[in-house]
Parts: sequence; C-alpha cells; structure tokens
Amino acid sequence: MRFPTQRLRRLRANTALRNLVRETRLSVEHFIYPLFITFGRQKKIPISSMPGVYQVSVDMLRQEVSEIYRLGIPGVLLFGIPEHKDARGSGAYAPDGVVQTAVQEIKSAYPDLLVITDVCLCEYTDHGHCGIVEQDGSINNDATLELLSRQALSHVHAGCDMVAPSDMMDGRIGYIRKALDAEGFVMTPIMAYAAKFASSFYGPFREAAHSAPAFGDRKTYQMDPANAREALREVRLDIEEGADIVMVKPALAYLDVLRAVKDTFGYPTAAYNVSGEYAMLKAAAQMGWLDEQTAMMEMLTSIKRAGADMIITYFAKDAAMAIGK
Repeated sequence: MRFPTQRLRRLRANTALRNLVRETRLSVEHFIYPLFITFGRQKKIPISSMPGVYQVSVDMLRQEVSEIYRLGIPGVLLFGIPEHKDARGSGAYAPDGVVQTAVQEIKSAYPDLLVITDVCLCEYTDHGHCGIVEQDGSINNDATLELLSRQALSHVHAGCDMVAPSDMMDGRIGYIRKALDAEGFVMTPIMAYAAKFASSFYGPFREAAHSAPAFGDRKTYQMDPANAREALREVRLDIEEGADIVMVKPALAYLDVLRAVKDTFGYPTAAYNVSGEYAMLKAAAQMGWLDEQTAMMEMLTSIKRAGADMIITYFAKDAAMAIGK
C-alpha cells in the first residue's frame, strides 16, 4: 500500500513540483512597508532597535521610496514625528505637517504607489497617549474623535489613498467615515486597527516614533492579550461602522485571532508584523542563532497562512528581494 506521505515525499523531491503543490503563496504584492517621517532636512536617522529601519525627512523620501517602488512593494504606511508636541497633538492635523507634506511628495513622484496614513495622536502629544488626557489621567474618548477626524481629513486632502486609524478609541471608524463622506471622500477607504492588543512587542516602534506614554499605559483602550472573543466583537463593530479593511496587531502572537477574524467575517484582513517581532528576529540573526532570511520567510508565510490578505512589515524590502531571487 502506498501511503499519502510517500506520495508527498515524491513531490517534495522535485523543486518545481514542490512549488506547484504549495498551499500558501507569499508574494511581494501582499506587503505594505512602514515609513517613519521626521521633521527637518537631510535626515536619515537609524533606529537602534530596528536595524535597517530609519527616520527619514521629507526631502530624503524620493530616494527611500524609489527602492520600495523598484522592488514592486505596492504600498507604504506613514507615521509622523513632528518637531513640536502638545497636549492635543495639533501637529497631527496641521495642513503642513510631516505626514501631510510626505504624502504630497510621494504622490508627486510615484502617483500609483498606495499611500496609507496612520491616524493616531500618540506621536504628536507631549504625553504620548492616543487621545485627549483629562486632569485625572483618563482618556476622553469622545473628545478625541473630533481630532482624529480632523487628522484623517488632513491626510486625505493631502492626497493619501487610505487612512488607518490605530488609536482604538470607541466609535472612531464611524466618526471618521461620516467626516470623510461629508466632504465628498466617499471612495476613500478606511483600514481599521480593529483588534489591536496592548502588547509588549511595540517597544522598538515607540523608540522609532518617539511615542512612549509619559505616564501609565494604554491598557484602558487597547485590548487585553488574553481576549480572543473580544477581538471578534471589536472587529464586528468596526465593520458595522464602515471599515473597509480590518487589522490584527501584532501578528505572530495573535495568529489564532487572525485566523478567527478571517473565518468569521471573510473580510479583507491585514496583519501588522510589528517592530518587536522584527527586532527579535534581527537580534537572533545577528547573534548567529537563526538564519535571518529563512526565518523571515517562514514568519511571513505563517502570517499569510493564518489568513492575512496583506502584511504590514519592516521586512517588506528584504522579503521582496528574497522572493525575487
């Protein structure tokens, strides 16, 4: 009797056949590359905890984006680092802010590159929280919604293709959708950070974006890592409010949530392969404990296999080069 495993071994022995029967395929078209945009000129500042990732000033963007475009990566996700911060994050919705200016620069050079903008106040507030902070230290959810909608509108007016609210304030998807529609941007999609967990894997990002909270933490508005059913409720609410794409963040520690979101809703689903996931693989590779390229491709394939239609990852350029070999 010939067992199925024997038949599989025969297929695996031939590279072409192995590729033909592969169940999960990873393509450059699945990647979105995050970019950190900083103020000033002639800046390309390395981020110590994220080797190969930089803060880039707007005037240096064309060189950075040209590589992304050449590799066939279809989109970028922009995060802004303003020169000045205040309690209300006013730099987030300034018409001449770093992200707004970066959008104009990228679209003028590469009009068909998908430009997505992060909508959140944490990079712009002097306290590092994602919303307006009251005197008792609590976050005023409802008052924050107006500022988030102003930020989203400023990005769309600048020419971005899609906004991505990452703040986790209740009701923000519906509020932003209403604001966009009221100004005629009915065809501008929203990618919602729908299931964003209060994770320990965000540390390197907070260094990169200068967005660590000055006090407390974000556990009152980001999700408890133990709660999968709550994640499904959060995703459902964002879909009902008008989200066009839903996201699970982080990716690796929440592959079960990613799979459940995809199976439950069958909705366009993104996963964010976050800074801590990137940093730990880079560190292990630098120590010689892991083969970086093999581990990277295995990691990204697992995210795709779990149900992600698109993967936001700092590995996008490296993975694109590996796939293109």
